[in-house]
Amino acid sequence: MQDGVPDMADGQNGDGGAEGAALRKVIHVDMDAFYASVEQRDNPDLRGKPVAVGGSAARGVVAAASYEARVFGVRSAMPSVTARRRCPDLIFVKPRFDVYRAVSQQIREVFAEHTDLIEPLSLDEAYLDVTRNKQDIPIATTIALMIRDRIRQVTGLNASAGISYNKFLAKLASDLNKPNGQAVITPARGPAFVAELPVKKFHGIGPATAARMERLGIVTGADLRARSLDDLRQHFGKAGDWYYRISRGIDHRPVEPHRIRKSVGAEDTFAADIFDFDQARQEIIPLAEKVWRHCEGKHLTGRTVTLKVKYADFQQITRSRTLTGPIQGAGDLQAIAVGLLQPLFPVEKGVRLLGVTLSSLGSEDEAGEQQLSLGLPGLD
Repeated sequence: MQDGVPDMADGQNGDGGAEGAALRKVIHVDMDAFYASVEQRDNPDLRGKPVAVGGSAARGVVAAASYEARVFGVRSAMPSVTARRRCPDLIFVKPRFDVYRAVSQQIREVFAEHTDLIEPLSLDEAYLDVTRNKQDIPIATTIALMIRDRIRQVTGLNASAGISYNKFLAKLASDLNKPNGQAVITPARGPAFVAELPVKKFHGIGPATAARMERLGIVTGADLRARSLDDLRQHFGKAGDWYYRISRGIDHRPVEPHRIRKSVGAEDTFAADIFDFDQARQEIIPLAEKVWRHCEGKHLTGRTVTLKVKYADFQQITRSRTLTGPIQGAGDLQAIAVGLLQPLFPVEKGVRLLGVTLSSLGSEDEAGEQQLSLGLPGLD
């Protein structure tokens, strides 16, 4: 058994972590520094240099960083001023999302050569279920190698991959040999791998939850596994069930090719901090319009509007409103976003970023004949 995944006959049930007959062959493909790599591919002058996509030397945040920049500690979501401080020679490049989307489509077509069970997570990563694949290849690592080689041929870019018997472990595996590598977590190795891993490295456990776990004495997967299901539910609610399973290497989630996005959002960081409500209102309206255009193009609508505000000191707050029925148009979305914004003014500290997100999404067909009468003030 070359990669430990072909027939899954050696899996264990229960606390062993593997799921017996339900085991699958799952590949998580993750492009290496995708946005930055596209920019370096298209501009030879950027190759081998520290590159940050997004933001600017003075404002904004880093959307992506090349591996040359990561050596200096530059990471995505980092304020541009911090990134520049860590790497004085950092080169900022404006994002070209139309190009990234086009390359992403090329990558998706490579995936489709092997399986129809493709679950995109973003432009640069996806899960693939290759338990039954179009070439009848029995070894999942072979398929991953073929996919990575084909992506390089088609796009000139490198991808990393993780292979395992479920999505949770496949995603963890794809980080093990980055960049331009792949790794396997077998059914026999899965529970032990999780036991040794710090919980802060678990996908889906953010810094706040990891800190909360640490206060409870939960630092590693083994610590998490030692807790009873009732104990985890008491401290973490419904998420306790998930933590109980993944601490044993168990993840029953299927690869979902037609998974509907949970939210659509847009945000903008301003060249100068905003103190005036009217100015903030003028910035919110095009953001809401952008979100609605995207939803309209995908035939989606939603019921929950969330306003995101980041202040000059990087403090971030959100305000949300959930309606009983689906939003029917851009004007409704704009009006709700403005309504969430208005109570925050006047402000004592400037606003550096605003964002609008629409969630509780569903198709327009699901919305049916429901009509929404908001009774909100106009925007003029």
